[in-house]
Amino acid sequence: MPERRDRPASKNSKNSKNSRNPKNPGDPGDPRKSAWRRAPTPPPAPSDKRPASPAGSPDPEPEPASIVQAALYRDGVRVSSPATLADTFRELREQPSGMAWIGLARPTESELLTLAAEFDLHPLAVEDAMEAHQRPKLERYGDTLFVVLRAARYLDAPEEVDFGELHVFLGRDFVITVRHGAAPDLSAVRHRMEESPELLGLGPEAVLYAILDAVVDGYLPVVAGVQIDIDEIETEVFRGDPEVSRRIYELSREMVEFQRATRPLVGMLHSLMAGFTKYGTDEELQRYLRDVADHVTHTSERVDGFRQALADILTVNATLVTQQQNAEMRALAEAGFEQNEEIKKISSWAAILFAPTLVGTIYGMNFEHMPELGWNLGYPFAIGLMGVVCVSLYVIFKRRDWL
Repeated sequence: MPERRDRPASKNSKNSKNSRNPKNPGDPGDPRKSAWRRAPTPPPAPSDKRPASPAGSPDPEPEPASIVQAALYRDGVRVSSPATLADTFRELREQPSGMAWIGLARPTESELLTLAAEFDLHPLAVEDAMEAHQRPKLERYGDTLFVVLRAARYLDAPEEVDFGELHVFLGRDFVITVRHGAAPDLSAVRHRMEESPELLGLGPEAVLYAILDAVVDGYLPVVAGVQIDIDEIETEVFRGDPEVSRRIYELSREMVEFQRATRPLVGMLHSLMAGFTKYGTDEELQRYLRDVADHVTHTSERVDGFRQALADILTVNATLVTQQQNAEMRALAEAGFEQNEEIKKISSWAAILFAPTLVGTIYGMNFEHMPELGWNLGYPFAIGLMGVVCVSLYVIFKRRDWL
């Protein structure tokens, strides 16, 4: 947890009487400020005046605000809700015992740089928050704790898992959340904490617990939905559904992403628990965080089990498909064999019937001079010849099992 030390005043308030750190933040001896100089210079505060639009041209549409909500709390109770970052900074400096909770959704680079200058955020953490697509991790930069979380939600209609990303900056008197994606719903987290002033009064550590708890609780519907999908896939596999292989592959990919979201959380929470004594974490909050750690471990084990089950199902499906293909090949071979047998029979009888037809055709020709036509035994000889040829062919084909 972050140490409860005085935060350096911002560049905009270094000469203010309300500064909570007597040390000049521009002093080159301050290592954190010298590190910040490597980052781009924060842009000046935007002016309230807009440039006039050319005559006849419509005013440009305002960009969607990335500040979801900002509030100041004292002893766990909201005391104000500043509309801008500048108002938030000013009111926080006027309330030394207060805590600012700023929620951002896909913020611009200028907003993050302004926050970094005010709260002395490390440039590497700010860069991660800008680019997103980070793996879950927990890093400490001086008095500031930087946490990356991967939230998940189950979409019933397409039967798939949607992942979001959340970055959290924690200091002595501030919490900044940067959300990339639809999950988690931090407004519900804020509402829950405001209904428990005694818990919110514990400071930024309590807010971090509430966020972790919300993210981990959001995994439960995903686990339930995936379990149903796996049950359906097992039924489809043994039913011989041809589309089941694609569904197994897609769900396996989602489980890889889910595993990447849950497995690092186990180590992150153990790191937090290891620092309970060093950072003086409240005992009640320690119990809450241990409970979250138990849930994360259970979820991670379930996800590992899902991935193994899908691998087994894919193997079984491949075996069943191979067996089905072998059965089809065997059926085709048997059908081909039976067809060959029928062709042999037809060919044999055709040959047998062809012999008398040939003899009859020869003696049926209308020639005047044929020796056998005037022979008294010509007719019996022709009939006998037909019979001998037919019987001979029948015996030959019968011995060769064609008939």
